[in-house]
Amino acid sequence: MKRRAGSRGFTLIEVLVAMAVFAILSALAYGALNQTLASAEILGDRMDRLQAIQRAVRHLDRDFMLLNPRPVRSELGENYDAALQTNRLSGAAVELTRAGWSNPAAVPRGTLQRVAYRLEDDELIRYYWNVLDRTLSNEPVAVTLLEDVEAIQVRFLLNNGEWADEWPPQVFGAPPGLRQRPRAVEVVLRLVEEGEITRLIEVAP
Repeated sequence: MKRRAGSRGFTLIEVLVAMAVFAILSALAYGALNQTLASAEILGDRMDRLQAIQRAVRHLDRDFMLLNPRPVRSELGENYDAALQTNRLSGAAVELTRAGWSNPAAVPRGTLQRVAYRLEDDELIRYYWNVLDRTLSNEPVAVTLLEDVEAIQVRFLLNNGEWADEWPPQVFGAPPGLRQRPRAVEVVLRLVEEGEITRLIEVAP
């Protein structure tokens, strides 16, 4: 049977050229895919970071908004600690009593909770105790809220409109107000990459 005139196969050169073109297109497509996957991973990391920041800010908002004037007995039982206090010696940026502690499991406990915020190894950690008047045997529960935190600063708005860096405010000749609360609290978080985040929180009267 005779082959139809004009019909022929691909030459070796044509096959090599086609393979080269295909290889170039494949390399370009692979590079674009890698770039897309890398961008998606970066975007995912940024979203996770943003969500972590939002969670930390929500915790701060809720705790200060629900600030309760109830003082707590010190661990040694000799005196009382203020409902809201800053204590640099203990390493806590701030420690407070808050209301509204939810109890979905109906555990036999109150609705008040003692919490503290500390900065340890560039991590913002929230501590809370299962009892208010704790002893040395009551260990707190630690929850890491945010990483890569350089500093946390807390200021308190007084009734006269002035700001205080310590609480209870130091008034010469007067004992500290264990139940005293500020009008508002300003929290400044200085983050490694994002810079400063400032939050002004109104304290419920």
